[in-house]
Amino acid sequence: MSATNDNTALGGLRAWWASPPRSGLQRIINPWEYRHLRAFGITRVVGGLVAATAGVICLSYSAYGWAAFFLVIGALNLVGGYWYITIGRSAPPRR
Repeated sequence: MSATNDNTALGGLRAWWASPPRSGLQRIINPWEYRHLRAFGITRVVGGLVAATAGVICLSYSAYGWAAFFLVIGALNLVGGYWYITIGRSAPPRR
């Protein structure tokens, strides 16, 4: 009973991280997130907007350190969400 096993996820962490196949900087994206890029991209954009709103509120109360923190986090989330959405848009359709 030595049938071949087609499950590539059992190949260890390296095989799990390499599925689905992707190239370049896309390899730093968690595989589970990569399988749901549009949903995570929209979530990051919404989170970035929430963080930017918190930064603006902190600016209105003259809490400049917290404002800078929230604005940087918001900007990074907006850029990351845009990146996820553009990768998801350019990916070939699933079969």
